[in-house]
Order: sequence, then C-alpha cells, then structure tokens
Amino acid sequence: MTLAAQPAPPLGLDAFMPGLHLHPLTREKVTLGRKLFFDQRLSRDNSIACSTCHDPAFQFTDRHPTARGIEGRTGDRRTPSLLNRGYGLSFFWDGRAATLEQQVLMPIDNPKEMDLDVNEAARRTGVSREQLAEALAAYVRTIRSGGSPYDKYIAGDANALNPAERRGLALFRGRAGCSACHIGPNLTDERFHNTGIGSAEGRFAVTGRESDRGAFKTPTLRNAALHPPFMHDGSLATVEAVIDFYDKGGNSNPRLDPEMLPLRLTATEKTDLALFLRSLSGTVEEGWETPPR
Repeated sequence: MTLAAQPAPPLGLDAFMPGLHLHPLTREKVTLGRKLFFDQRLSRDNSIACSTCHDPAFQFTDRHPTARGIEGRTGDRRTPSLLNRGYGLSFFWDGRAATLEQQVLMPIDNPKEMDLDVNEAARRTGVSREQLAEALAAYVRTIRSGGSPYDKYIAGDANALNPAERRGLALFRGRAGCSACHIGPNLTDERFHNTGIGSAEGRFAVTGRESDRGAFKTPTLRNAALHPPFMHDGSLATVEAVIDFYDKGGNSNPRLDPEMLPLRLTATEKTDLALFLRSLSGTVEEGWETPPR
C-alpha cells in the first residue's frame, strides 16, 4: 500500500497521536477542553471563543478568507481546519508551533485574534496555564474525520467511488501530481511549499532561511471541499479554481517548488479530479463520548 493509498487513521481515542506520551487523554481533560473551546472568556472582551473561528458547522474553520478576531480585527491568513490535527507534526501555516499544546495558546494572546494574556485567560477560567494548554489540546485531538468514500474504496469497497471519481484518483496519484505533497492517511506531507500564492514571507519568518520564503504548510484535504475559500490567504473560492491554479503551474516565483509545472488537464479531467477531491469528505467526530470505530 503506497502512502497516498492509506485510509484515514482510526477514529478511536486510543489511536496514536503525537504528544500523547506527554499527557494521556482522559474523559475529564477532554470534557474540560471542550468547555474551554467554546468559552468566550478566553478573549479580552469576552466576545469570541476558539469555536468562533474554528466553527464545527464549517469543518472547524470558518467562511472568511482570513481570520477575524475581536473588534473585527482581520488576521493575515486563512483559519486552518482542526480536523485530524491530533495527527499533525507541525502547526500553523508557517509551522511556528511544534506541538498542539503550544498552538492552542497562541491565538489567545495574539492581538489580531483574542488579545488576552494567557495567564489572565487561565485565571478567568479557574485553571493553570498548563491545564489550559493540555485540556484544549486534548479536545482538539478528538476532532477527527474519516469514513469518506475514498476511505471505503481503499478499504476494499470497489463501489465506494464511481468511475469519474476513480479517474480523478488516478490523476491525483499520477499526472496531476497532487500526491507529491498530499500524501499519507491525512493527505498532507506536513511540510512547507511555495506555490507562488500570497505573502512572500511564509516559513521564512520562522526559520530565516531564504529557501523557505513564500513556503506554507500543506493542508489536509480531508473535508476540505466543504470549507471554502482555499489556500493560506483564502484567495481561491472554489475547488475548481484551485484545480485551475495548479493546472497553470501556480504563480511565477523565484523559489517556486519544482513540482509546480503546467498540467494541461482537459475539462473532463478537471471535472474528474474535482469529483475525487469531494470524495475525501467523511464523518466528523469530536469529544470523548464518540464511540471508537
């Protein structure tokens, strides 16, 4: 089985996730984390919660091109989905957080987001800073997507994908080159690439390496078709627009990834590929009470 052909990780809470050796998941910790995730006291003016941007109704992201914080403040990048982030290896579009425990605290004191000192957020909610990080991270680890038509097809159900979707899968793995970056069970290599879109900074802001300028993290494609707009700056409104962007080879850029080459797909091939990308949407589960599969 190739990396691109692996099904989704198991949805049970006993599945391996990076960081679990630090503090195992418990019912109490997940329950607290879920409560904090929806708690507006984590923002300076008590107006927004984590769930405001990471809305369960929108696959744990939102509908805005870039994130929106308190007082209508606008962020620099698209709110990433939290689906299957418990399996992630790096966090944020530029990878500036190495663990979920680091990631969940950063939006709280970001002046463009919740704009509240993390210690004050902990005081308001009656927990320690460490408990706040561990509980929120524990809850995020339970936010999972699986059971998509693609997963069922890979698991042996030959009828789970229709002929057009199977042609799209062949393009995804073959001539379209999508699986060069969207690999593994979560359909992301967890690495950083320059496609020529948006900010010229990207990963460079974290590493200071010129080779990382304009490079952004590969997002998961799980349920991605359900939460437009797309790309780290929210500049592409539809799945079809994303396919057209990659079909032309991205935007010209001195550090453009070598994989970014014109594809010259036909209209039928583009349609097949879009249908396959939509087949990657599965069932979303969250919280401790979800029955393991």
